[in-house]
Amino acid sequence: MRLAGKVALITGAASGMGRATAKLFAEHGARVMVADMLEAEGAQVVAEISANGGEAMFQRLDVPEEDQWEAALAAILGRWGRLDVLVQYAGISGSNTNNLFDTALWDRVMAVNARGTFLGVKYAVQQMRTQGGGSIVNISSISGNVGQKGIHCAYNASKAAVRLITKSVATQEGAAGIRLNTVHPGLLPPMRTSGITADPVTRAKMMEHVPLGRDGRVEEVANAVLFLASDEASYITGSEVHVDGGYLAT
Repeated sequence: MRLAGKVALITGAASGMGRATAKLFAEHGARVMVADMLEAEGAQVVAEISANGGEAMFQRLDVPEEDQWEAALAAILGRWGRLDVLVQYAGISGSNTNNLFDTALWDRVMAVNARGTFLGVKYAVQQMRTQGGGSIVNISSISGNVGQKGIHCAYNASKAAVRLITKSVATQEGAAGIRLNTVHPGLLPPMRTSGITADPVTRAKMMEHVPLGRDGRVEEVANAVLFLASDEASYITGSEVHVDGGYLAT
């Protein structure tokens, strides 16, 4: 098993890509904190992991709130005594609006996607330094690489921030044995907070730019994250993995 003996905290783990990753990590031997604001759904993920012989716990976590990160870290250390892997999926879309200059939406998207990622890195690094290393995988997006029509610029800006937070801290913490990398999903099933990008006509137009000609599957993202989290990627840090069907190659 590729994560045997490791302890992982996964944000946004109650649904979608985060859920798939939590279950995959548990299958590969990790003990998993399922962190999310969706309590019923998160508890269900824990139940599914437990039914399959894995070990997991749920923690309510609103990622822009620093005190909740402190509580999450205290809970995982209280249960398992360490933190080896942090995966940050928690985020909100910028496509659920008709006002692409909505200031309130800018503040909310940047708070969750950028500030939330920063806080996760902050607290994970503090703990991983005491252990002699660890792996952090931050979830960016193809939207962090290119501009897009119909999406609030906060989403592109926040996902670009995730890329650079990751690269910056990777350069600073390599000597401590802490690796940080990003995964950039492409056209996958719509997020709960998606708007126009969930529209079939819009998605069909986006699909024209995907060389593989299909949507991605959440499991395909989870597999990339599993590799980066594992010791198989021990000499990979500050890197980006695009799970996008070739979107960024066009």
